[in-house]
Amino acid sequence: MMEVEGSMNRAPDQSSFLRSRRSKALYQFKQQKLPACKPVLTPISVITVFMLMGFVFIPIGLITLRASRDAIEIIDRYDVECIPEEYKTNKLLYITDSSIPKNCTRYLKVQKYMKAPIFIYYQLDNYYQNHRRYVKSRSDQQLLHGLEYSHTSSCEPEESSNGLPIVPCGLIAWSMFNDTFTFSRERTKLKVSRNNIAWKSDREQKFGKNVYPVNFQNGTLIGGAKLDPKIPLSDQEDFIVWMRAAALLSFRKLYGRIEEDLKPGTVVEVNLMNNYNTYSFSGQKKLILSTSNWLGGRNDFLGITYLVVGSSSIVISIIFMLLHLKNPRPYGDNSWNKKSLSS
Repeated sequence: MMEVEGSMNRAPDQSSFLRSRRSKALYQFKQQKLPACKPVLTPISVITVFMLMGFVFIPIGLITLRASRDAIEIIDRYDVECIPEEYKTNKLLYITDSSIPKNCTRYLKVQKYMKAPIFIYYQLDNYYQNHRRYVKSRSDQQLLHGLEYSHTSSCEPEESSNGLPIVPCGLIAWSMFNDTFTFSRERTKLKVSRNNIAWKSDREQKFGKNVYPVNFQNGTLIGGAKLDPKIPLSDQEDFIVWMRAAALLSFRKLYGRIEEDLKPGTVVEVNLMNNYNTYSFSGQKKLILSTSNWLGGRNDFLGITYLVVGSSSIVISIIFMLLHLKNPRPYGDNSWNKKSLSS
């Protein structure tokens, strides 16, 4: 009986000891008095770190910039050149009048050897796909389930036409890019593949395999391209590519791939249909042929960023070193901090 009482008396003592220990540790944590490792930033260490950053970043920048320059691009702006002379002063009449032929021929000369696959992009400038009303004017659930999903108020003003629902609804789908391109070399058509140009995740997870276009582009105001009502949305990859809205006012979207190598001096004949209206908002249209490498397409931004950061780090390290040599300072005495921690 005495042993039981003794154990019961010891239990409160242990619990109170643990509580006091926790409260003390919590107090030290809140007051920032817990032991911690604090690196001492001496002038030598700071100069060394900046110097090492420069020596590491500059070679990386040169490598990435060289890889970017190895990617070959041919860029051709065709929206102005493809307007007949009699409509140069009235571009809107030309693009809105369906009776005027829109066919146009462009010639692209290859300066350097371009190894297949050669990616075909169309680029739109001064086109705000990131506008809030434009971005919201779509229904992801309808794209996945079709007419089974009827809550499409977000698609306004392209929710319905003639009292019937539109599939796919919304301004993004309605304004789909509809210029077309064919490529030939010495009167022989080049092999162009338009398969697998959209993300696999988009094809399999965001667009229904049993969802077909319904009542699309049947209103009084026609937007961009029309969709084949016999092909499900998951198989219309040019539409899937267009539905991934861009964040900036200038953007590129993949049109296809040329599956043949192009030698220097080759002239590629491009027969295009200049259908898409960018003239009403002073937009621009460009056709781009581009190769790729381990870094992707041609983009100097990453390499230039590495070079700027590396060069800035070396300049800062040199400035710090000169200041340290001119006005050396003794290391600070932190004994006051130790005293406060011990108390």
